[in-house]
Amino acid sequence: MQEWANQLCENRQFGSKMTDSKYFTTTKKGEIYELKAELNSDKKEKKKEAVKKVIASMTVGKDVSALFPDVVNCMQTDNLELKKLVYLYLMNYAKSQPDMAIMAVNTFVKDCEDPNPLIRALAVRTMGCIRVDKITEYLCEPLRKCLKDEDPYVRKTAAVCVAKLHDINAQLVEDQGFLDTLKDLISDSNPMVVANAVAALSEIAESHPNSNLLDLNPQTINKLLTALNECTEWGQIFILDCLANYTPRDDRESQSICERVTPRLSHANSAVVLSAVKVLMKFMEMLPKDLDYYGTLLKKLAPPLVTLLSAEPELQYVALRNINLIVQRRPEILKHEMKVFFVKYNDPIYVKLEKLDIMIRLASQANIAQVLAELKEYATEVDVDFVRKAVRAIGRCAIKVEQSAERCVSTLLDLIQTKVNYVVQEAIVVIKDIFRKYPNKYESVIATLCENLDSLDEPEARAAMIWIVGEYAERIDNADELLESFLEGFHDESTQVQLQLLTAIVKLFLKKPTETQELVQQVLSLATQDSDNPDLRDRGYIYWRLLSTDPVAAKEVVLAEKPLISEETDLIEPTLLEELICHIGTLASVYHKPPSAFVEGSRGVQHKRLPGSAGSGESVESPDPGSASVTEAPPAVIPSQDLLGDLLNLDLTPTSTTGPPAPSSGMQMGAMDLLGGGLDSLMGDESEPPPVPLRTDTPQSPQPLHQSPSPPDHSPTELGGDLGGSPAMTAGFGAPPAAVPPSFTAPVSGGLDDLFDLGGGVGMPVSIYVPPKTLWLPAMKAKGLEITGTFGRRAGVVQMEMTLTNKAMSVMTDFAIQFNRNSFGLAPAGPLQVLTPVGPNQSIEVALPLNTVGPVMKMEPLNNLQVAVKNNIDVFYFSCQYPISMLFVEDGKMERQVFLATWKDIPNENESKFQLNDCHLNSDAASNKLQGSNIFTIAKRTVEGQDMLYQSMKLSNGIWVLAELRAQTGNPNYTVSLRCKAPEVSQCVFQSYEAVLKN
Repeated sequence: MQEWANQLCENRQFGSKMTDSKYFTTTKKGEIYELKAELNSDKKEKKKEAVKKVIASMTVGKDVSALFPDVVNCMQTDNLELKKLVYLYLMNYAKSQPDMAIMAVNTFVKDCEDPNPLIRALAVRTMGCIRVDKITEYLCEPLRKCLKDEDPYVRKTAAVCVAKLHDINAQLVEDQGFLDTLKDLISDSNPMVVANAVAALSEIAESHPNSNLLDLNPQTINKLLTALNECTEWGQIFILDCLANYTPRDDRESQSICERVTPRLSHANSAVVLSAVKVLMKFMEMLPKDLDYYGTLLKKLAPPLVTLLSAEPELQYVALRNINLIVQRRPEILKHEMKVFFVKYNDPIYVKLEKLDIMIRLASQANIAQVLAELKEYATEVDVDFVRKAVRAIGRCAIKVEQSAERCVSTLLDLIQTKVNYVVQEAIVVIKDIFRKYPNKYESVIATLCENLDSLDEPEARAAMIWIVGEYAERIDNADELLESFLEGFHDESTQVQLQLLTAIVKLFLKKPTETQELVQQVLSLATQDSDNPDLRDRGYIYWRLLSTDPVAAKEVVLAEKPLISEETDLIEPTLLEELICHIGTLASVYHKPPSAFVEGSRGVQHKRLPGSAGSGESVESPDPGSASVTEAPPAVIPSQDLLGDLLNLDLTPTSTTGPPAPSSGMQMGAMDLLGGGLDSLMGDESEPPPVPLRTDTPQSPQPLHQSPSPPDHSPTELGGDLGGSPAMTAGFGAPPAAVPPSFTAPVSGGLDDLFDLGGGVGMPVSIYVPPKTLWLPAMKAKGLEITGTFGRRAGVVQMEMTLTNKAMSVMTDFAIQFNRNSFGLAPAGPLQVLTPVGPNQSIEVALPLNTVGPVMKMEPLNNLQVAVKNNIDVFYFSCQYPISMLFVEDGKMERQVFLATWKDIPNENESKFQLNDCHLNSDAASNKLQGSNIFTIAKRTVEGQDMLYQSMKLSNGIWVLAELRAQTGNPNYTVSLRCKAPEVSQCVFQSYEAVLKN
């Protein structure tokens, strides 16, 4: 036994001498020549040793490309280890020696038919890594064979090779039909082949977002879910990421997928867990919240997320960043797990800060006592950054949970008593926010704050304290002394403190004018004459002029009531949050930025969104132009296009007027860009060419807007078509009435035809309904310009009726207006007629005629209108909603027989039913009111005490809407049934019914 042990020790010592580390020791000069000789040796062992030396030299960065032909000659071997080494060398140097790399092609082809599957897979893997265009076409045939190989190991390697080849030459892969073969591999019997096929297709789809390679359907999803249980952990991640891109048809399918993915939550690999969480978070959007399974799923999601926090710190951080997103979307998942996020003494700072953030997000009335006790403990730690964040967190708790505000303030006061400098300063900053959230509630603590005035040395804390003194100057006896003490070193202060000090002293002057006149003059002089900061100087001059011209106005401006601060100021914007939830488990979820923000090039920048609840997202159905429906030309359907809804994209160049002029308006659009060069010039963007002027004699600077310029002489074609870049107008818009189809003039028998003989009793119409004016643009958002308005239809012309009020201190002139593209092509029919300047505190009434020949784009909601208004101060943006009834035209009354034929022609699924409650009108009064808004009653009949009115209306773009209004005598609730070839207008039409009948 002893002898055997000694022998073993000797072997181990010998073995250690023979390890591969010897290949990395530095060698003498002329080694390339020696290696060349060894590579051409007849002895296999010597050859193998030489190749190892070559690979070692290559690894440490030495150039051994001169040995390329000698190494390639070593490929013809049965030794798998040697073959691997040669292939490794080939991958590294093939790109720099493309002509010589062709020598290896025959060996690849031969190796792809080797009886050993490991060699076949090795050959196909290396083929994919050699990025040389000259070689790729020779590799197609071997790759095709390997994709259909009997061994699954070879097939799974070949699947990845297709993605690599696609990256080198996409056209070649498509021409050779490899993509179809790859799709077939999704149905493979081996789960690893399925996983690699999915990974390859996903990779290709990322670089070609519109290719629709992964055509996911319930059958494919079922195959992927079956493979999910059996493949390796990385295979599972590929499949789960692919599932996350699928949108289930309904909540039942969504639940079924969730049930089959849930077991992955207990996987040991954290990447698999996060991928499973991503799939479940996405599919939960489609589950009804009252479903039992929904509650069960919420409970199942918490434990795996908690388990991730027991890993090493780096993994904890990634998990916490993802949990931060999950908690913002669904706080109920972890609402009972607060203790998990309590900080441990040995946590790294980056983990501590992230845990603190999540604690605030989960804070609620139920756990606030526990959270505050913990935060108070953290505020006594030694780590300064962490203590600062903990003190801020106490303030955020006060703002988030109102019931805890008093306790938070008392905790902050305790911390101030510690006299630790940075704790005191942070506490003062957050108390300022608490004052903003709860005015006139906690001001009793101001005295304590003032005691610590001398210890403040950080700009943010000094600015916060100055704000408190200025805001509550009437409660502080020596407010002037306190502010004067800051004034002594005014020029040494940061800009933030200087600005705050200027405002605070002006507030103090307005509250105590007799005592502080000298102080205010001093600060205004320092800010305007002795300062070189433009922001400070401008603010100083504004206050000086305000105080010298109109102290009452100054008081209204400076001492205006401040809006309450919001509970959560650091929440991620909802659309970005939705996108980040779709990227859980990726870098995007750690950075909290979409991939497009940090990924260069075309890859990874597809914007993902969570699915809506079932039934949202109806497609626009076009009416069949061939069907016999109405006496007019076939109704034009509103074009369905994506709208970002971003007013920064507002096209402010003039649009060419294609189509007929606005009816009887007598006014034409100005022959220039009303906003003086469009948004591009305002933003200073040089990337777009300047708008084409409509007339050669138009000057570059805009004319005064009260002068109506002469209309252009050019035809639309001479102007270069649609200057605004808008989609072309649909043929049916504004077209003259077509001939009546013969099928409508013929009598229609059966069904409802006899009821039309029973009509009658429809009285004279009343005046058209105009909604009351509402606030469209508040003064605080438009530098003092306030706009209230409404829409009406007068003498067949749509009008935008506005009241412009100047709440600023300067005169407003040069008004202009422009609309973004909208659902019905609304556009101003002329310039905005504000003929006289609008002085401070003055209002002016303006009626702007509109036409419906502007560029069209479907909006959400359908009747949304985005508006830009310009004056001599700036350009302002707002959106408003117009009642669709103002688009009902005067020739909207159908013939009875045509009505009948059209009603039958519109499919039943296009019918929408609505309940109109609390309408105390009889049917005749209702009919009269509706007729005033161009909703025409075709016929009326009464059956068993129930009146039924049959009505028609026609929109300005040619869309017809048919209605049946049922009114029971003595019952204030009406039923309205609407039929239309474009059913998406029905909701807006019903809203008009409701508005007209109830006002």
